[in-house]
Formats: sequence, C-alpha cells, structure tokens
Amino acid sequence: MTHRKLFQAIFLVMGMLVLAPQLFAQEDVIEKRQKLMKSNGADAKAIKAAVEAKDYATIETKAKDIMSNGDKILDLFPKGSTSDKSRALPAIWEKWDEFSKNPAKVKKAASELADAAKAKDDAAIPTKVKALGDACGACHKNFRAEEKKG
Repeated sequence: MTHRKLFQAIFLVMGMLVLAPQLFAQEDVIEKRQKLMKSNGADAKAIKAAVEAKDYATIETKAKDIMSNGDKILDLFPKGSTSDKSRALPAIWEKWDEFSKNPAKVKKAASELADAAKAKDDAAIPTKVKALGDACGACHKNFRAEEKKG
C-alpha cells in the first residue's frame, strides 16, 4: 500500500510539473495581450485629442503605433488563452478564420489615417478616424465579452 501512495504522489508531482508551465504561459500571454490592447486604446484617445488640436504629427505617430501592434495580435491569441481575467470569447478560436482577418483591417484603417494625417487632409481625417474605430469595434463586438462589473 505504501508503494502505491508513493507512485501516486510521484505521478501527481510529475503532472504538476508538466502542466504548471502551460498555465503560467497562458497567464503571461493574456497579460501581454491586455497590455497591447490598452496601448491601442491609449493611442486611440491620443488620436481623438490630436484631431481636435489638428496635431497631425501625433495622429500619424499614434496611427503607426496601432499599425505596428497589428503585427503582434494573432500571436497573442494562442488557442484557449482565456481565463477569468480575460474578456476573450471562445468564438475567437471557434471562428479563427474570421477573427484572424481583423488585424489586417485595423492595420489598413490605421495606415489610411496615418496617410491622411501626413497629408494634413482635414476633410479625410474624421472619416479615417471613424473607419479605424469601426475596425477595432467590429472585432470587440464579436470576440470580446462585456466588461465585468465589480
């Protein structure tokens, strides 16, 4: 009987050693993902303020920052990377083909906004800002849970 308990304990410890790194890796990728999304949100707020101030350089820079983040997004959503701290919906992985098209749409909209800012095109900038917001919002609407209250 003692040998059996010893083997069970060894098996349990080995299982924990195998699973623990995966659990920590999931939390790490979620943190990185949330940091990137908060950065995009801060950039979007800065763009809004810069539009009002006609600060074309800031609009262009922040739009380019969002573009560059677009290259990282899909890597931050490995299959099943969700937790009670994450607002990522299972639909991300269930509809990966659809989800994976979103970063390109955001990058395109951000690129067009950066170009309009570089050209100081006051007529195009509001339209391009709206297009960027729509591109971000479409993904959030379909693939992100509502904010948890409390």
